[in-house]
Amino acid sequence: MTTSINRTRRHISAALVLASALGAATSLPVQAAGAKEVVIGYQDMVLPWRYAQETQAVEKATGYKITYRKLGSGAEITRALASGAIQIGEAGSSPFAAALSQGVPIQIFWVADNINNAEALVTRKGSDVKSLADLKGKKIGIPYVSTSHFHALVALQAAGVNPKDVKILNLRPPEILAAWERGDIDAAFVWDPVLAKIKQNGEVLTTSGQIAAQTGKATFDALAVRNDFAKNNDAFLQQFVKVLGETDKRYSANPNAWTADSAEVKAIAKWSGAEPASVPDSLKLYAFVSPADQASAQWLGGGKTSVVAQSLQATAQFLQAQGSVQQVLPDYSVGVNDTWVRRAAQ
Repeated sequence: MTTSINRTRRHISAALVLASALGAATSLPVQAAGAKEVVIGYQDMVLPWRYAQETQAVEKATGYKITYRKLGSGAEITRALASGAIQIGEAGSSPFAAALSQGVPIQIFWVADNINNAEALVTRKGSDVKSLADLKGKKIGIPYVSTSHFHALVALQAAGVNPKDVKILNLRPPEILAAWERGDIDAAFVWDPVLAKIKQNGEVLTTSGQIAAQTGKATFDALAVRNDFAKNNDAFLQQFVKVLGETDKRYSANPNAWTADSAEVKAIAKWSGAEPASVPDSLKLYAFVSPADQASAQWLGGGKTSVVAQSLQATAQFLQAQGSVQQVLPDYSVGVNDTWVRRAAQ
């Protein structure tokens, strides 16, 4: 599940993601110490902790005023973290590798999921695309600086296809769906809820899980916190991680109870924009990691040798080869913090 985890986005992507934000990061005010407020950026991912958002479980556990801000991509999340517009953000491993490489002051503290088969490359029925080689000259919608973008490039290279021979369009998930419905693109690499919708008249060519199995390059989604907020809000992060772990455990202990008409699934549909009927199957595509496992070297624990740190470095190296980042850090454990998952695992 967790070999050398890598994520990549095309050459323009990482620079566009972070360049302007890094300039703004030094000019925006840091949240005042003692202010019990936090802005959390999230995406349209189908995850159990959406139920905690709906029930205000984090607010109740911490006493903080929380503003949830929905953003369209991992690139937008990392820009917002860099500028200080949000203090905590949810994104894939590739955007975080790019952000750390560009000097964004953040720490990954929670693995939201092992993406596994929750992201897939889907081709339109009737497009005559039966293999990766058939994608030459075709238009593919992919969010730049995302785990999907990384795996698309990995898959193409593994199949001997030059990415320059494929017309990769930088589209956020909602834009992918609109382009798909108009017939403007031949394929897309994306996640639910958009993935579930395009599957209705598409064929799955490959998934992130299959690409990881073939190449050893897996992907994950995670939560990261700005260093300045982490320094002043240790107790909040401890309680937040506890809520995240409890919500994942609630799902993993009885996934069959999360039906389309359950309160949990309705909450996920509300916050992600997914159709309730598609949520149960979407959840099954992910693998959710317990705090104890996250605290181990298989994920966040282990310092420089942790799988997450090594994966971020491998991802950054791939990004650098693509021209997306200028430098690769010697040690990505500077952007990984297992403090709160260790406490939650006790």
